[in-house]
Amino acid sequence: MLVIRFQRIGKKGQAYFRIVVTEHTKKPQGEFLELLGSYDPHKKDLKVKKERIEYWLSKGVKASPTVHNLLINKKVITGDKKQSWKAKKKLITDNSQPTTSKPPEAEELKTEEPAKEALSEPEKSAESPTAE
Repeated sequence: MLVIRFQRIGKKGQAYFRIVVTEHTKKPQGEFLELLGSYDPHKKDLKVKKERIEYWLSKGVKASPTVHNLLINKKVITGDKKQSWKAKKKLITDNSQPTTSKPPEAEELKTEEPAKEALSEPEKSAESPTAE
């Protein structure tokens, strides 16, 4: 199955894309059937061969969601935009759960117990010196 998609060129930090027709199983940087245009995301400059894009779309070739949305923005084709990516969901782990989820009654019991222990310790220490 053929697709119209981006092929990244340019060096690190200076992306530049070709818009190509290629087999969907080929590597993104591999060979392509036809060069349909280019896109510079820094300058927002799009150069396309409109007739050739319309030709390939009429033959049943599908555009990737990103290319499809870009062509709609530049009014090369008409239609609705497609969702091109989804945000990743954050994984909830046991360690990341807040500690305030404990009932407040349990916290109150913990604060009362040390106070009772503190009262019982001075009694023992008071008995020890007198016993010697």
